[in-house]
Amino acid sequence: MATKREECIAKLKTQLDQWNAEMAKWESQAAQAQAGMRAEYEKQLAAIRRHQDQAREQLRKVQAASGEAWMEREGQRAIQEAGKLRLRNPGG
Repeated sequence: MATKREECIAKLKTQLDQWNAEMAKWESQAAQAQAGMRAEYEKQLAAIRRHQDQAREQLRKVQAASGEAWMEREGQRAIQEAGKLRLRNPGG
């Protein structure tokens, strides 16, 4: 059975993987987009990069921490914060 900490780490890693996949798709679309849309794609990519940096920092904290006390205080917040970072496709 996975601990709460391990669950938090797994959720954060999954979120980062999803963002990486979205970024690859959007970077491809941005390269093909007209100038007006390209700016919107670049704006969204910058937002994703900021979200990824935040999630990586949360992941680093979770991985460095130990014990259930941490999970009660910080782990749920990390999961909630990652869940708030929803992305939207600028092309549709």
